[in-house]
Amino acid sequence: MSYRISLLDKSPVAATETASDALQRTLYLAKQAETWGYHRFWIAEHHNTPHLASPSPELVIAWILGQTRHIRVGSGGVMLQHYSPYKVAENFNLLASLAPGRIDLGVGKAPGGLPLATQALQQGLHQQEKGSFADQLAQLDNWLSLPATDEGDEAVRATPTPSHIADRFLLGASNESALLAAQLGWNFVFAAHLNGDKSLMREVLTTWRNHSQRDTLVAVQVIVAASEAEATVLAAQVEIWGVELENGQRVTVASEAQAQAFARQAGSPARLIEQRTRSLIKGTAATVRAELSALQQTFGIDEFIIDTPIAEGAARIASLRLLAEGIENYATENESA
Repeated sequence: MSYRISLLDKSPVAATETASDALQRTLYLAKQAETWGYHRFWIAEHHNTPHLASPSPELVIAWILGQTRHIRVGSGGVMLQHYSPYKVAENFNLLASLAPGRIDLGVGKAPGGLPLATQALQQGLHQQEKGSFADQLAQLDNWLSLPATDEGDEAVRATPTPSHIADRFLLGASNESALLAAQLGWNFVFAAHLNGDKSLMREVLTTWRNHSQRDTLVAVQVIVAASEAEATVLAAQVEIWGVELENGQRVTVASEAQAQAFARQAGSPARLIEQRTRSLIKGTAATVRAELSALQQTFGIDEFIIDTPIAEGAARIASLRLLAEGIENYATENESA
């Protein structure tokens, strides 16, 4: 196989389920992903979202680590604007000490929720002291990179100091994010699951490869079903909306209602609210594998981070199993040919 596949899980809560049901399925998928051959299992961060049970990736990562053996586990990603870079470094140094060589720290720039949730998360913080997102990411990188010393109580380190620090990833869909990741020596993941514009992807990935020798990772939305018709029905439930406010803020949300709510809560009129063309890859395992392979060949992708936007549990599990089996079977057939 010419590319790796990994999973991004948001712990979606289906209509008849509880958050506990959704989280148990996340654990089940992590265990199965290890068996099915996925490379990583990442947990997303979303706040004040009843249909997603994933506000704290670090807690779920620790839970999964204790019940899996070798799959890499991480965040996709921590919304750094809400937190102290020092505390994030402590959390992931602790995780990396619990499971050396298995931890990924993915960081995102988006708020991970609507403005009222952001205000609650940042209550009491002095955002102006934190600086820009680039400043915060540089601080986080510094805390993660400081070695252990014997300088006594006067030294500040993000303890514990792990034998293998977490691998670091910046999630984004812009030249700015690609350049920032390259400058810090981080990995970069192009978020095509949120913005699948192929012209933009080509531009950003070209920028990335011109400034970094690291692998090319792309997050994509994928739905696999036993038939094309079933996949089409499942895909019809998925929407992506772009919001641009007059204050310059831009976000991606999952419905028009969320788009309108974001503008109201932000206190800034919406300059643009539009439904984006879905970049969703859907179909049978053979169809989806062929589309992933075409993307890999066109853009030189080393790894796909798979986001499956299905809330219903059985269909979600089946989609991810069929994808892994389809890719493995194709690779086996070509090896023996």
